[in-house]
Order: sequence, then structure tokens, then C-alpha cells
Amino acid sequence: MKKSIALLLLLAFTLPGCEKDDICDPSTATTPRLIIDFYSKSNPTELKNVTNLALVAEGHEDEPIGFNGVSRITVPLQSTADITQYKFILNYGAENTAITNVDNLEFKYTRTDIFVSRACGFKTLFIFGANPYTLTDAEPADGTWIQSVTLLQPLILNEDDAHLKITF
Repeated sequence: MKKSIALLLLLAFTLPGCEKDDICDPSTATTPRLIIDFYSKSNPTELKNVTNLALVAEGHEDEPIGFNGVSRITVPLQSTADITQYKFILNYGAENTAITNVDNLEFKYTRTDIFVSRACGFKTLFIFGANPYTLTDAEPADGTWIQSVTLLQPLILNEDDAHLKITF
């Protein structure tokens, strides 16, 4: 009997202290990034690797995102604004600055926040409208190295497939 009472008291003191762990599983889908595939201008169906590409977000000039020898990149979009602007810098960091070429690409979209869970919070989905991007040459004008931009997926729900195609 004494053992039963002791066990009951022990159980009564330990149960109220239990709390559900709120840990977001790393495999849980979060806010997706924009997936861009690069294609050859001489053969628009053939993927082409970019060399020494840097992306610089407006307001973050001292934090370039670098890519080298890849034909697919992932780019974060602002989840607190409907516009994200990047400078796409080809041949970034080259000793001969004459071969460096900068193009400006501005993305326009609407956002939808989706509740994931108590532990993970919300994720933002992006929806491109009628005019999803604007391509301009940087100052001083030296011609755009990006030949064309094509929207492949207007809804950015995940990072499984490419959303944008850039031909250069």
C-alpha cells in the first residue's frame, strides 16, 4: 500500500511538469526561394553554367551571394515586401574590371503567409503577376549580359522545379 501511494505521489508531481517540445523539424517546408536556371543563348534548350556570378540585394551591397560553375541558383525573395531587387554581376571579382557586367533585375510579386505549425510558425508563398520582373542595365550602360528572362512558374510554393529561366 505504501508503495502504491508513493508511486501515485511521484506520478502526480511529474505529470504537470511535462510540456510538449516545440521544435521545428528541419525537413519541414519553409519559405521557398526563387529557383533560376541559366540557358545558352546559342541553344536555348541547353543549360549553361555561369562563372563568377554574384547577386547583390538592394541595401546589402556589402553581402554579395556568389555562384560559380552552376546552371541553377536559389535566390531568396523578401517576405516583408512585394518587390525584391538584385544586381546580377557577371565575372564578379575579375582582375580585368572591363569584363565585369552588371544587370539589374527587379522581381514583383504578391505574398501569402501560410501557417505551418506552432513550432515552425508561418511560411510565405510568392505569386508573380502580369509583369513579374524588370530587367535594366546598370550605370554606366554597357549592354545587358542577360539576353532574356522567362517566367516558368508563377507560383513559388516549393523549391522542386525552376521558376525562372535566364538566357545569356
